[in-house]
Amino acid sequence: MKSKPRGASTSRVEVTNVSTHGIWLWIKGDEFFLPYKDYPWFKGATPGSVSNVKLVHSDHLYWPQLDVDLEVSALHNPSRYPLVYR
Repeated sequence: MKSKPRGASTSRVEVTNVSTHGIWLWIKGDEFFLPYKDYPWFKGATPGSVSNVKLVHSDHLYWPQLDVDLEVSALHNPSRYPLVYR
């Protein structure tokens, strides 16, 4: 007996990996790596709080437990967002 092929994902945003260097996000079919050196809010956070991410208004990511907001367009075009957290 063969299993049926996997269906399409119903999730619009998902943390696919948390590593010692950063996190991997899958957003509506695109995958992004967010290194801790550029996104320090996630370093030291629990995997549960990093995984609890919401996609709001189709272009806004929000981590309620970390109080972190990111625009998806900033991940697609980082050069348009030159301000860096220090």
